[in-house]
Amino acid sequence: MQCLLIFDHLNDVVYTKWDEKFSEHIYEFASLQGFVNNAGGGNERIIDDDALVQIFSPIITSQRIMSCQFGNSYTSIQCEDGINICFDEYMGYLFVSVAQDDVQSIKKYLSVCVTIVRYLCGPDVCQLKMCERRADIATRLIDSWVKLQNSDQAVFVEAVEQLVINSDVSSVTLQVLRKSVEKLISAVDCPKMHAMVLVNNKFLSLYSSQSAKDLSAADILFSTIVSQGSSEIFEQNRETRIDSFQILLAGSDATPSCLSHVVHVIPISEGINLLYLLEVGNVAISSTLYDAFHHLHTMQFIQIQKDVDTLRPAFENLELAMKRLNDALKKSKNNSIENLGKQLAKKWDIIRKKYLDFIKSKSDEALLRAETMALGLLENLKQLLGLTSIDEKIVESSQKATIEVAKIVAEKLNSYNEFLKVKSIRNFTLGSRDSLTINKYLEEFPGLVHFLYVDRVNHRVTAPTLDFSADETIKLTKNKIWAMIKFSRNHLQEGNLSLMWKDTVFNYSYFLWFEDTSGTPMKPLVYPTNSSKALPLPGLLGNDFYQKLKEICFPKTASAKIRCYELFCVHLRLVTASCVLEHTRRLAATIWELKGIKSHPIDLL
Repeated sequence: MQCLLIFDHLNDVVYTKWDEKFSEHIYEFASLQGFVNNAGGGNERIIDDDALVQIFSPIITSQRIMSCQFGNSYTSIQCEDGINICFDEYMGYLFVSVAQDDVQSIKKYLSVCVTIVRYLCGPDVCQLKMCERRADIATRLIDSWVKLQNSDQAVFVEAVEQLVINSDVSSVTLQVLRKSVEKLISAVDCPKMHAMVLVNNKFLSLYSSQSAKDLSAADILFSTIVSQGSSEIFEQNRETRIDSFQILLAGSDATPSCLSHVVHVIPISEGINLLYLLEVGNVAISSTLYDAFHHLHTMQFIQIQKDVDTLRPAFENLELAMKRLNDALKKSKNNSIENLGKQLAKKWDIIRKKYLDFIKSKSDEALLRAETMALGLLENLKQLLGLTSIDEKIVESSQKATIEVAKIVAEKLNSYNEFLKVKSIRNFTLGSRDSLTINKYLEEFPGLVHFLYVDRVNHRVTAPTLDFSADETIKLTKNKIWAMIKFSRNHLQEGNLSLMWKDTVFNYSYFLWFEDTSGTPMKPLVYPTNSSKALPLPGLLGNDFYQKLKEICFPKTASAKIRCYELFCVHLRLVTASCVLEHTRRLAATIWELKGIKSHPIDLL
């Protein structure tokens, strides 16, 4: 049983998604409470938004009061029959999930749902209610993520798996993408774009035009989810040649932006998708707009407490964000944007003075006036988001040229298709005999059954393809690997950077370590604890856990100067602890032999 509900600040329903089991459960509950009218008879069970509001309003109101007035909201509630309710918040919208699952799994599900909604709507979540197509895309992408994280080990650890191919194929692919981007730029008059090839959701190649903003690892991982969703559409309807919609990418900056892109997904062969990401809209405004939304929401959140010391720094952040936004708006040559910018500036100037009055005199009247006008400012920001970041016409107008360019890419890569598909299925395995280099490498680690090495600098994972048909891994199930990763993550969040444990068949180990840019090991100055609220759930989607971890462990060192790595290993139970440690050291030091990129030796202890 699982459901996702999104409520706005008035507790109105914005979006719903649930399975049949939840539908039956909530209908029975609503019937008992008299919230539904089944007088008409029949078997159709309909739960309308009003019934949902009546059922969940008490819980939501309580959660908001605890959060806003006391700064101590609860994140989950345990109920009877193994049912848990979890909460997450984004831009004033409350995300609620009810499921028969453990709390950590539900929290991760909610975190990813928030991320998907942010990629589709930016800070204006209400678009899910106003635009049915956008809500449908959200549902499809959430389902795609659920499918991938249940079947793909790279997605489960929230990293990007790159196909291990020779340099000749890699070079040819990159050149083909470069030429296709140049051709598409001239056809659609969009100088900033990316082209990407994914083979059964594994990363093959990426080419970005010179002026395009860099994609973050989270953007690439999100593209994998997009590709999976599109593949299911292509499978359902073989006549579909392209899947297109608009998204707002985070970009590679430390704080996420709302970089408007059109994504086109084109199948060039079964299992092989070509993605074009066209950067549209005003980047300067998009980059500052998200900050304005974020800091305005923070002000609305904390001003209820009427605490000057808490409000002052929040006001300063909002003031800086609005200044940057106004500076960017002044440079716009679009009349509609320019006029809206002038309205924003005037409204903000009045609100700013009211906040300053409260900070100086603690005037409740000034704060109330600021609160009231801030709602109007929020609506202006949403209008600006629509003007600068969202334009469905661009999606349609660029489709034809994209399809034509994709035909050329498909033709150029046609001779490599079968090879790439085989590689995606068996990137390499511990039982492999089709690669002397890999076989020779793995013979150096007797007793090693499986491993995942994750470079958290660029969030790339190197791992053998799971092959449960082979004799040597017949007892290693997917559930055991997934359980190993979940167990490691739970302890990681408690501050444990290295673990080793056994069951009746296998010996499991997990290590996370840091290096400087020269490869010298770095020991944390501060160790995270489970009481550290600044630390999000381990992963990349949502919040970059590893970025936060570096900031906590090395408070006086710039994060860019710190490298972070993870290694999960499964050995046979008879392998000794000292042998496991020796293997992990050598794996970390020599993994470049598989990746083709030299790494530095490290000491895990």
